[in-house]
Amino acid sequence: MSRKINRRRFIQAGGVSAAAAGFWLTGGVTESFAAQPGANERLNIAIVGCGGQGGGNASQKAIAAENIVALCDVDSNRASTVFNRYPNVTKYTDFRQMLEKQKDINAVVVSTPDHTHFHASAMAIQRGKHVYTEKPLTHSVWEARQLKLLAAKHKVATSMGNQGTATGGIRTAAEIVRSGALGEVREVHVWTNRPIWPQGIERPKQRPEVPKTLSWDLWLGPAPERPYHNAYVPFAWRGWWDFGTGALGDMACHTMNMPFMALRLVAPTAVSAEVVGGVNPDSAPARGVTVTYEIPERHGLPALRLFWYESPYQPNVPAAKRVYRRPPAAVLAGIPNVGGSGCVIVGNKGKMYSGADYGDAFTLLPQADFRDYRPPQPTIPRSPGHHAEWIRACKGGAPAMSNFIDYAGPLTELVLLGNVAMRCGERFTWDSEKLSASVAAAAPFVRRQYRKGWEWNA
Repeated sequence: MSRKINRRRFIQAGGVSAAAAGFWLTGGVTESFAAQPGANERLNIAIVGCGGQGGGNASQKAIAAENIVALCDVDSNRASTVFNRYPNVTKYTDFRQMLEKQKDINAVVVSTPDHTHFHASAMAIQRGKHVYTEKPLTHSVWEARQLKLLAAKHKVATSMGNQGTATGGIRTAAEIVRSGALGEVREVHVWTNRPIWPQGIERPKQRPEVPKTLSWDLWLGPAPERPYHNAYVPFAWRGWWDFGTGALGDMACHTMNMPFMALRLVAPTAVSAEVVGGVNPDSAPARGVTVTYEIPERHGLPALRLFWYESPYQPNVPAAKRVYRRPPAAVLAGIPNVGGSGCVIVGNKGKMYSGADYGDAFTLLPQADFRDYRPPQPTIPRSPGHHAEWIRACKGGAPAMSNFIDYAGPLTELVLLGNVAMRCGERFTWDSEKLSASVAAAAPFVRRQYRKGWEWNA
């Protein structure tokens, strides 16, 4: 059955959360759920963060087909490709000024480093703008919860940049698992060969001159003040706790995404972490990590344990002293050519292995047991494309699957609790409703402090 719905009727019918839960988690497969707007209904979009991933987002067909009306970046040189592509569009260095001054913006794409995701996204949502934000959605667990609440309050269309969510492969994988083909699932194993940037190191002591094209103070944003160094920008910020979220934050919104969708994962009841060599207070672990998430029963599914493993390339460590964190041999049994990143869902009737970061390519094991297997009929709607899904939602269509309320917010909270466990150094039980851990040492990592001028009152 095909249904069309405009934005006013969509809000009256129960808001973003109810529509998302009903559409994505239970039902319809038609792509004509949403009203298809005409060519004269183009959105006015602002891009915050125009270099790197931001440039890629600005180049997406679904984004570029709309009206790009504002561009913001703290480094005019890094943003030059996108800036030059739109010579007549207003340019900004401070997204706060952009959102305050330019009233014609309908939607905002946030592609900044992790530590400014929350402020740019929250400020846009408060002003009624639709928002697309790169993964991980936020730098802290508390921030993810706040964006979920803000998106629900202001009824805007949102999506996170875990692009694999929109692929047919990941949705087919989820349907297979949900159908019971693997039986009861009580273990999930996810691993990565990241980081590919320096971690586990001390702050540089040199104080080089700030490039003339870069506003260092604005790049720091809400993070504690420190001198500029190219050890942080433009790429390696991912490994520094003040700016990034390490390999876990960088990759798990991709590599945990398939089991999160397939198994309808919820907040853990407890989290613990084993870190090889301990945790540096300035930068994320460099030699290996295992995080264990204890997931409770939900939606009639049994409790399970989800294991996350990091085994970065260690060229400066002698071979005999390198530590590799991977799933047990029994979990990997029968998998040919195990990749550097991957996921295994272990059921009592079989396993599903994906060696793709997005989880959109997979193998059912043992292969002999699944030789003649046919996937169930689709029950999850197929996507017109990750960015197109968000654009459609902005124009009154069904919420994007990775919206902040029902999907991206909870996924980010789950992921980032692993970093909390690493940094506090203790296993803790977790009260999701109260955003509270059982050990006091976890609190500063659940909600961080912002420097003067960037304070945020919930």
